[in-house]
Amino acid sequence: MALWAMSNTGCSNAPASTSEQSLKDNPFMAESQLPYGIPALDKIKDADYRPALLKGIEIHSDEIKKITESTEAPTFDNTLVAMESSGILMRRVLNTFNMVTGANTNEFLSKLKEEVDPMMAVHNDEIFLNQKLFKKVETIYNDREHLQLDAESKRLVEYYYQKFLMAGAMLSDVDKATLKQLNEKEASLTAKYNNLLLGASKQGALLISDSTQLAGVAENDKAAFAHNASAAGSNGKWLIPLQNTTQQPMLQSLSNRSTREALFNASWTRAEKGDSNDTRNIIAQIVALRVKKAKLLGFEDFAAWKLQDQMAQKPTAVMDFLSKLQPYAMKKANAEAADIQALIDKQNGGFKLEPYDWDYYAEKVRKAKYDLDESEIKPYFEMNKVLEDGVFYAANLLYGITFKPRHDIPVYQEDVKVYEVFDKDGQPMAMYFCDPYKRDNKEGGAWMSNLVDQSHLLNKKPVIYNVCNFTKPANGQPALISFDDVTTIFHEFGHSLHGLFANQKYPSLSGANTARDFVEFPSQFNEHWALDPAVLSHYAVHYKTGKPIPASLVEKIRKAATFNKGYSLSELVSASILDMQWHMLKDTSLVKDVDAFEKNALLAVGMQMTPVPPRYRSSYFKHIWTGYEAGYYAYQWTKMLEEDAYAWFRENGGINRANGQRFRDMILSKGNTEDYMTMFKNFRGRTPDITPMLQDLGMIEH
Repeated sequence: MALWAMSNTGCSNAPASTSEQSLKDNPFMAESQLPYGIPALDKIKDADYRPALLKGIEIHSDEIKKITESTEAPTFDNTLVAMESSGILMRRVLNTFNMVTGANTNEFLSKLKEEVDPMMAVHNDEIFLNQKLFKKVETIYNDREHLQLDAESKRLVEYYYQKFLMAGAMLSDVDKATLKQLNEKEASLTAKYNNLLLGASKQGALLISDSTQLAGVAENDKAAFAHNASAAGSNGKWLIPLQNTTQQPMLQSLSNRSTREALFNASWTRAEKGDSNDTRNIIAQIVALRVKKAKLLGFEDFAAWKLQDQMAQKPTAVMDFLSKLQPYAMKKANAEAADIQALIDKQNGGFKLEPYDWDYYAEKVRKAKYDLDESEIKPYFEMNKVLEDGVFYAANLLYGITFKPRHDIPVYQEDVKVYEVFDKDGQPMAMYFCDPYKRDNKEGGAWMSNLVDQSHLLNKKPVIYNVCNFTKPANGQPALISFDDVTTIFHEFGHSLHGLFANQKYPSLSGANTARDFVEFPSQFNEHWALDPAVLSHYAVHYKTGKPIPASLVEKIRKAATFNKGYSLSELVSASILDMQWHMLKDTSLVKDVDAFEKNALLAVGMQMTPVPPRYRSSYFKHIWTGYEAGYYAYQWTKMLEEDAYAWFRENGGINRANGQRFRDMILSKGNTEDYMTMFKNFRGRTPDITPMLQDLGMIEH
């Protein structure tokens, strides 16, 4: 899972002005008259983005210039509030553009994104490397204790000052020019990487010609794969798309070992085929740029620079945290591997456990240990019911909010659902979009972001969207999903709650605009309600009979909750360490081969275990090349936070309105208005403890 957030600010030597005549009919130019300022997606054409964005950058540049060139003494209002109030058109276009290019792109938009990302990097640098503007911000920062600012305003001062420092505001003019070049080049490379990976995943889909190769696959999945193949011009065949992880969902079901191997290899090598979609050369270039950037900014390595505004703050804190998890993860994964190998041997398999065998045989071990069959579970989890009677219902029990479907709001693709959200007092508070199904023109994974940013200053309520990649059923068939998919919906909606409950004056501090190692806390915390009895009984019913999921099956799910956790934690810790090793590099001359570096990075810390590959390989590790650099550890770090917070709920009565309101008031509605450790300590009553996390994972006893 992932959360995407766009930077709220930027400025530049603006691109050439767009003529007023060409913008006359552009739907971005006027504030949308739709509820909540939702863009008129039915009227926006691909050709509208570029001219509107150029005009937005031009206007924003003029606004920033006016702030910078003002001869008045710098004040909080005429500098920072003015900056927060600027760039309205630019943000409007970017929020829409990034939503569509992530979830429903095409060749035109993909190429445009390769142009837009470096353009925005240049624009951003022109603000945060502007010496005159920095001096104004520095003056306000140095005088902040005497300005009688409220807590959020004081936080905004500190936020901007640190942002300028991290951007390189203290560099010489020569070094600033070099940094601008590095930033622009990196933005260009990451945009290109995104497009290559999308193409690699699409081209890497596994085409099956013989139905016997799909033995073990459910009929509704076969129908979906047949539809995929037909849409791709291969009638009578089956096309299994790739998800953006190493392991693929169908590896759990496929009984044909050669098909499993072919699917795993298609995933493992998707971006390493030496073709036009191979990402390794771009990765090497990105890493080299980041090493240069860190040194230019006066830091030992990129991770040290990047972590300054995170909860962990330093690479040593991250590596120390991961080192505490590693022995527990490896010990349990080795025990799980032994169980699987014993089953293979018992069945006279005659082969050694390989990565593409793990999910298939782990499922058999799970059935043997817990008598739990995924195909037995899926009929109780129909995607729409999970969303409306599970996710929304839990939000109502905890926070009192309600949801109403809206069919009058234009969307960018027919599968997108829209709901209006009402607060506990019945007042409209937000709009929510949900885009559930995988498409070839959608990036892999799942995420949340804002289409409209919440801000009291700008009088804006939030418009939030979730994007997932579940297999779309054939026409007339139910969208039955696994319990892992159920967890994904609850997870992504946890991000949405962070955005829905945003209650900030300033857009830069609003909602989910928090540190990477804090932002996953609300989403992972929300996963707990998927199995809460009060919630589960409300949504887990058989799609044909309407009968509730049997208590015996629920108990099996609960007992199996810690099953395979050694594997899952190992693949995550491996990926996190791989990320940190890339970004703690001090000399890129050591990287002559991306694959060799990856292998050696894991060997060096004892995380190389053949049957357990990292969750993402470097070549398709989208997170760390496009936004989560030196930040993938955040998923484990925030699991520590959320498990400790959930322990508080267990100690204080579980799911109820009072506890939900407390969590909303002290965490979900705070945005980035307080120090993260202070925020957590105020809720929990102490610093975070790793013990509840290890207990939940079955690594230690409760």
